[in-house]
Amino acid sequence: MIRKPHFDPHRVREEIAIAAARMIAEDGLDYSTAKRKAARQVIGETRVAGEWLPDNTQIEEEIREYQAIFQSESQPAVLRRMREVALEWMHRLKSFNPYVTGAVLNGTAGEHSDIHLQCFCDNPKEVAIYLLNANIQYDVSETRHFAGRGYVETLSFLTRPSRDEDPMGLHIALYDTNDLRGAVRADGRGKLARANAAAVQALLDEPPSTPATSL
Repeated sequence: MIRKPHFDPHRVREEIAIAAARMIAEDGLDYSTAKRKAARQVIGETRVAGEWLPDNTQIEEEIREYQAIFQSESQPAVLRRMREVALEWMHRLKSFNPYVTGAVLNGTAGEHSDIHLQCFCDNPKEVAIYLLNANIQYDVSETRHFAGRGYVETLSFLTRPSRDEDPMGLHIALYDTNDLRGAVRADGRGKLARANAAAVQALLDEPPSTPATSL
């Protein structure tokens, strides 16, 4: 744990956020892993008190800045294509109340990102049945419930939009219909953690000259 009083917590958080953002944008690391590796890189330790660590919002802003500087010619096109593919799958899964979340929604998705969907239905197992009937082979894992109430089953697979495109990872977290209550409320910054197909279509309908923004 950090015990050196001469360290400036604000500066440490900023340096860790910058380092973590680069790892996420360039290597596709998740926030938790990037934050831990960045902490070791900046201060030589991985077990760091929370007051010294940046939150995900700060890291997300650093990702945007990194992409604007180093990936401005490629990232917008990658983001748009991932949103198109996400929307295609949301239409396919419309019977299960699909919502998109994560980097594809907030606008920081890059070539190493995956598409994350959440489905809300009375019988989540029906999503698995739908995929099996469509001859889609998937892996089963667990994702932490967005409200912190344990874990939910998640189905993951690769989808190839067309023959000349690389496959994209797609993860579908399965929730009960009741979990949707309050889930689409904006946070204190007015941002949504998930969005339906209409919202994704609205993002795609934005003029090309308009920078990608999060909801």
